[in-house]
Amino acid sequence: MHSNYRSKPRRCTNPGLADLLRLYLVTDQQALRGRTLTDVVLAVVQGGATCVQLREKQACTRDFVALACALNDLLTPLGVPLVINDRIDVALASRAQGVHLGQSDMLVEHARHLLPPEVFIGLSVETLEDVTRATNQPVDYLGVSPIYPTPTKTDTAAPWGLDGLRRVRAVTDLPLVAIGGIHLGNATEVLHAGADGLAVVSALCSADDPCAAAKSFRRLFVPVV
Repeated sequence: MHSNYRSKPRRCTNPGLADLLRLYLVTDQQALRGRTLTDVVLAVVQGGATCVQLREKQACTRDFVALACALNDLLTPLGVPLVINDRIDVALASRAQGVHLGQSDMLVEHARHLLPPEVFIGLSVETLEDVTRATNQPVDYLGVSPIYPTPTKTDTAAPWGLDGLRRVRAVTDLPLVAIGGIHLGNATEVLHAGADGLAVVSALCSADDPCAAAKSFRRLFVPVV
């Protein structure tokens, strides 16, 4: 059933997906400044976030699933997809709408076999070789990581920079979500370099007013939404 993924370059098969990836909140429990995750997520979504990735590196499986289910119950009525970082089992248990995988996680082909067809898959790419391989995999979008140095994720390759992002844009039609050190001061140049979406961690999770911060990011997309 999946032989077509290997026979031709992978292009976006969901024309509406790029819009859902515009302002992509990536959660970080350590960046909430004492607030609850659900409160911050709700505020950011009310401010205009279009997608939420739940990233939990320390939680046990039971707690991860419980948190994912709670967020999915919160986000589904609002039409905002929940993406689970790394964990296919948590995505299945919580009925999340998406999964994001890194280069050391389960192979994309295996994840695609396990997940319902409507669940979209994102893949982090850290080199042009990663991008080339992804063109023949059942991937729905690419996370270009990191664009700039970032303290929230240190186990990554050298930053792509804007020139690197432009090179990725030149070789794939898949939606690109840029992540790593993105804030209001550099977000516009990242979009101009070819990103379809901005994955933001600290600039939203740690903002004094997460709703207002999200609104400021959303204004950057007015010409293209």
